[in-house]
Amino acid sequence: MLKAALFDMDGLLFDTERLTMQAWDYAGEKMGLGKTGYMVLKTLGANPEASNAIWCQEFGGRFDPEKLRAYTKEFRAQYFSTHPVPVKPGVDELLPFLQKRGIRMAVVSSTPERDVRFLLGKAGVADFFETAVCGDMVERSKPDPEIYLTACSRLQVPPGDCIALEDSRNGLLAAHRAGCRVIMIPDLWQPDEEIRAFLYGKLHDLGRVPAFLADRGAMG
Repeated sequence: MLKAALFDMDGLLFDTERLTMQAWDYAGEKMGLGKTGYMVLKTLGANPEASNAIWCQEFGGRFDPEKLRAYTKEFRAQYFSTHPVPVKPGVDELLPFLQKRGIRMAVVSSTPERDVRFLLGKAGVADFFETAVCGDMVERSKPDPEIYLTACSRLQVPPGDCIALEDSRNGLLAAHRAGCRVIMIPDLWQPDEEIRAFLYGKLHDLGRVPAFLADRGAMG
């Protein structure tokens, strides 16, 4: 039976990947690289170190990670000073549903811990999650399973008793390689044949997860 639910964050709980596209367009122009929001698609699911390596492959010596970080932070600060966190459809239904049934929850995100804590807190959902494993807490980036295995270890729940909710290729592969039951909620990317072969489910939004789990008999 299902004992825990592991959640990616960007593009899954929050519609922040599109926001990052805007931030990186802004940063790219500030750095003289032009609009670079498309780099979000190249780095989906990657932690900061892996993401920087992809940026270096794209722009070589013209890429300055410190400037990217500073301009991205500047854009996000301006945005969140006047806007709420863009919460994805179904979050407000799914989290209480799982909590009421005693399903333990964790965030498993490639984003740095500081940003994860900020967004969870600002969105008012931090208390639903027992723990968060973030990109700067592990050595290896998704698609390596380390981040998911770490979350399962913290919860002391076997991966096979967990569902992992993801939207990116790297995240889906990481969760699958860890041994979790993987549910995809597509955001900016649709699954290819390799991904579809191992999915436990593919749903339009998080609000459809309760009915899906009931149909699968996963709730006991």
